[in-house]
Amino acid sequence: MRTKIKNAVSSKVNAIGLPILALCWVSFFWGTTWIASKEGVKHMPALQLAAIRQFIGGLLYISFFLFKKTPWPKGKQWKTIVILSILNFVLSNGLSTWGVKYISSGLGAIIGAIVPLWIVIITFFKGERLARLTVIGLIISFGGVCVIFYDHLSDFMIPDFRFGIILSLIATLTWAFGSLYTKKKAASFNPYFSLGLQMFISSILIFAYNGATGTSVSLSAIPAISWWSIAYLVVFGSVLTFIAFIYALQNLPAEISSIYAYINPIIAVILGAVIFGEVLNAAIAIGGGVTLFGLYMVNYSLRKGRK
Repeated sequence: MRTKIKNAVSSKVNAIGLPILALCWVSFFWGTTWIASKEGVKHMPALQLAAIRQFIGGLLYISFFLFKKTPWPKGKQWKTIVILSILNFVLSNGLSTWGVKYISSGLGAIIGAIVPLWIVIITFFKGERLARLTVIGLIISFGGVCVIFYDHLSDFMIPDFRFGIILSLIATLTWAFGSLYTKKKAASFNPYFSLGLQMFISSILIFAYNGATGTSVSLSAIPAISWWSIAYLVVFGSVLTFIAFIYALQNLPAEISSIYAYINPIIAVILGAVIFGEVLNAAIAIGGGVTLFGLYMVNYSLRKGRK
């Protein structure tokens, strides 16, 4: 019986393809991390949650590569790692986690998806010409964002909501700068080891900030639900799903492997409505769809330009 089940599963995987299954995993579980973050920050300081998550995730990566006796970075590689740890994890991950304390997880996920727009805008101000399709995609995405925020105009009178939106936008901007810096400073050093070091360094910096500002609570005061959220974020957000993402990236064409970026917000919006009762109306559905379509056009134009 066990052999039959094993053969059935194996044949199913071969029929679908392991890279496609990895992409499906990434598309779903990275969408769920917005829900886990939202639940976790309800009961503890958001930056403390981000710091603990990055500390444990980074420690797991570093421990693995130390066990494998992977060489440590040298010289200028440390400068790149430290800068990326600040841009990608202290600012981007930290601020996006802080942001969902004040806005819905679905809205946070949609804002998180606009990173390509920032990249295009930054490269434009650096003197690069924009393709017509890129400009059209930007306009469509901006229109979609306007539709979403039109439904939230009254919420902008609430200081916490404005603060959450600002945090989330800064988070996407810093991730865009981090992406461009990674491309510029791409080195031969192991990218996975670098990822673990970035997580670990960022956790130390956030812990230091929390300590200096007195915004953390004792570990014993953190409720079980937040610890479960952190565990979920570490295992599914920082480890397993990232491994699946790299595997899909290495074995699928770019136009297919990038699909996850459009599915993540949809998963977050739907689960946010089901689990937390977050608002899911026509404005959010239509605005979110239009925004993601515009982002697809921008990404398609960028990939076409590279070719």
